[in-house]
Amino acid sequence: MQRTRRKIITFIGAMTGMVMAPLKLLAAQWNAKAFDETRFPDSLKSIGAFELIESDQIQLKTPEIAENGAIVPIQVISEIPNTETVFVFAEKNPQPLVASFTFVRNVEPFFATRIKMGESAKVHVVVRADGQHYTTSRDVKVTIGGCGE
Repeated sequence: MQRTRRKIITFIGAMTGMVMAPLKLLAAQWNAKAFDETRFPDSLKSIGAFELIESDQIQLKTPEIAENGAIVPIQVISEIPNTETVFVFAEKNPQPLVASFTFVRNVEPFFATRIKMGESAKVHVVVRADGQHYTTSRDVKVTIGGCGE
């Protein structure tokens, strides 16, 4: 019985290691510098977006007025071919880059989430596709700040 238990524990440990290895690779792709920037233009530079192209192929849905800045719902759809990554910025947040989503080919680049906003500001979406950066934005008025205010 003791040997069987050891074999099971060893097997579980090995399987856990196999599952965790890909997660470490994903963590290596995390752009901590971009998320730590405190100014919007610096955040853009950190993701490599030196030139932005305005695009009507990005759908950004936000409320015009968010009653609570701690839970501002957004929805993004990119119709730009070969969308690789979508970044979401809240321009006046203490750290403007609030989210990034990476997509594989042949997947519809769509997501809906909630973000925190400290005050009324523009929400920007930047899409990276084929080495170019495309953008769209919307103004969101916040009645109660959500970043610790």
